[in-house]
Amino acid sequence: MKTLRLILGDQLNREHSWFQSANEEVVYLMAEMRQETDYVTHHIQKVVAFFKAMRLFAESLEEQGHKVHYIKISDPESAEDLNSLIKNTIAELKAERFEYLLPDEFRLDKQLKELVKELEIPAEAFDTEHFYTSREELSSFFEGKKQLLMESFYRMMRKKHQVLMEGEQPLGGQWNFDQQNRKKWKGEPAIPPELDFDKDVSSLAGEIADAGVKTIGNLEPEHFPWPVTREESLSLLDYFCEHLLVHFGDFQDALHTEQKYLFHSRLSFAMNSKLIAPREVVEGVESYYLENSEAIDISQVEGFIRQILGWREYMRGIYWKEMPEYETLNKLENKNPLPDFFWTAKTKMNCLKHAISQSLETAYAHHIQRLMITGNFALLAQVAPEEVDKWYLGIYIDAIQWVELPNTRGMSQFADGGIVATKPYVSSANYIDKMGNYCSGCHYSKTVKTGEKACPFNALYWNFLDDKKPYLKDNPRMGMMYSLLEKKSAEELSGLKERAAEIIANPDRF
Repeated sequence: MKTLRLILGDQLNREHSWFQSANEEVVYLMAEMRQETDYVTHHIQKVVAFFKAMRLFAESLEEQGHKVHYIKISDPESAEDLNSLIKNTIAELKAERFEYLLPDEFRLDKQLKELVKELEIPAEAFDTEHFYTSREELSSFFEGKKQLLMESFYRMMRKKHQVLMEGEQPLGGQWNFDQQNRKKWKGEPAIPPELDFDKDVSSLAGEIADAGVKTIGNLEPEHFPWPVTREESLSLLDYFCEHLLVHFGDFQDALHTEQKYLFHSRLSFAMNSKLIAPREVVEGVESYYLENSEAIDISQVEGFIRQILGWREYMRGIYWKEMPEYETLNKLENKNPLPDFFWTAKTKMNCLKHAISQSLETAYAHHIQRLMITGNFALLAQVAPEEVDKWYLGIYIDAIQWVELPNTRGMSQFADGGIVATKPYVSSANYIDKMGNYCSGCHYSKTVKTGEKACPFNALYWNFLDDKKPYLKDNPRMGMMYSLLEKKSAEELSGLKERAAEIIANPDRF
């Protein structure tokens, strides 16, 4: 019985049980599709990374004796959508059975479930064998609980998988070292040279352009820096452990105009495309720490593992628990358009100029740049969450909806009303200055609240609190800020709101 098996672009798990032995009767289908390049406008490096990784993955399967039917974006038979691709391939190969790996995006999961009903041959879905958890595990864990606290989920995961544990107790005597992970980087310690994979993708970039795929961002086609094979991903993990882990936790929230990556691993694309598994990353980091515990503080390691074992699995669980309604939530009723400078970085606000320029240049920004710079401004400017979603989903190399949506609409924009975060992550210039040097040399003054030289974040912050009082005043974590708001005179508040209204109405002038 000839079987057609579909592999999506984010399912490049060479360790999957499917690939452990070749079978003459199984054909693997992979395709570079306009359906996937066009649902939002993606960064050119993101499209290149996925297509390059897919092509090399297909080559590795063929080298192992597997049969692969691969369609490039430049091929005449390139399909516009997944349904016609699968139906046409089944007919062409005379396949008698169709199998696929469970997609991680709701839209693809729904599309494939509906397609299977139309097929005249048996079909079956299989697990991707990638995540620690099933789609439903988070829902089961929180059943009957009022709050979906990540910390309690994270502790359960630590115990269940015996990560950084001594029996039933956390290694180091506490579960979370977040309070120690908030240092400002001031040039020391020195940051090792970045490990890149310097490959020429000129030909592939040309194919993408010739196909008419619309993209954003920059690309140096002769020097592509991202890992696109399993071997490169494993070498990046080793590099992180040996050179960056020792200072990761301390500076994971730091911001600096001269540093794009600081001590971050840059493993997110490799994990989200499944070139490398989260378990491999967590176990690799934990093992390295245990072998070098005299030289590395546990706070560095726990901060990293929490992002993967805790946050990444938690966000995926939230996604499958709350979809499809989640992508329509707008609890704060924000409706403003996204400023044009999000696509150009042409703004006088130094923090936004740097964070957006970096994003356009590298298709990357770390979590605090995303949360407390671009996300913070979008929320304070009361931008419609669907516009924010599209920007984040398109611009970052690691952005796939299952991880982007709960991070953006939930954590960043508080559009879910508190499912993910217990309060909105908003701040004035004070926090931005505390975490880095973005405020140095800025056109605006971080300490001034109104007037031409006042940092826009300051007026926007107090205006946001006032505008959203009906939604937030009873939030226990917002009590102190609302008590400070109440102490402002009517004249001061009026001045702040006037300045904020000007910024919101004409953001691209600032």
